[in-house]
Amino acid sequence: MTAPLLVSAYPLSPAHAQWDPALEAELLPALCALPGVAGLEVPWMGGLHPHDDDWFLAHVPGVPLAVTPVPFVMRRVGEDPRYGLASPDAEGRAAAVADLRRVAADVVRLRDERAAHVAVVTLHTAPRATGDAAALARSLDEVTALDWSGAVLAIEHCDAHVPDRTPEKGFLPLADEIAAIRLADVPVGLWLNWGRSAIELRDADAVTAQIADAAASGLLTGLALSGAAPVESPYGYPWIDAHLPIAETHPASRSLLDRAHVAAALTAAGDVAWLGLKVARRPDDRTVADILRTATANLDLVRASA
Repeated sequence: MTAPLLVSAYPLSPAHAQWDPALEAELLPALCALPGVAGLEVPWMGGLHPHDDDWFLAHVPGVPLAVTPVPFVMRRVGEDPRYGLASPDAEGRAAAVADLRRVAADVVRLRDERAAHVAVVTLHTAPRATGDAAALARSLDEVTALDWSGAVLAIEHCDAHVPDRTPEKGFLPLADEIAAIRLADVPVGLWLNWGRSAIELRDADAVTAQIADAAASGLLTGLALSGAAPVESPYGYPWIDAHLPIAETHPASRSLLDRAHVAAALTAAGDVAWLGLKVARRPDDRTVADILRTATANLDLVRASA
């Protein structure tokens, strides 16, 4: 495993659901200190932090960051089904581009006020079910013109809309996302999340094939390792997008992402620029020590599979 690895902080930290600044102040640097961890993925939820932007600026470690606005995007889609970068509705598309201007401004703020370096910003191809590749291409042209302070932009592929199925995200198919990047002819990559692809494809081996397709496009920037389960588990209902762990670290999760599929995914991804580990804390994890044990178990398995 040669690519730098980013650990997603927000599924591990209970502070996002119940604000606990002392816990998060201890957890963030501790995650960065784990062997093999290069930096963190952090959410943008309308600001740099869901509770306190100034606190985040004072406490975020000076490491590479990936910024993901997907929680905010899902909230906006819930409020307005026209919303999204791939929206054929002019107002819905414009609203999504305007929100990314706010993300870009916060990336500049991180650059100017904190040593943290935003390496990647992920984009998401809402709206649900009605997205259009041509509309996405127009958005990409506008979004790439913004000041991203050197951050790489990458479309994070989420589960695509499948007729007669209730989606978790229901965004554009991977082929349409690739087509939009080609049409816009802009420097935007792809970011795949194993669990979100599994939710779409319902087949662990098919996820490996999708990763290989993305790699063959020459656009694959990052691969995040995150599980999903076809049955109810301690993490929720079947096929929930809840960032389940790698199966061997918590068999009760019923995660389809096991050591063999981690190894297959890494092989399929090839010489990718970034890797991610996006797993949730266990339902009974309460302390920083608990969370670090969960993260370490998954990290150890990734390294052993590389």
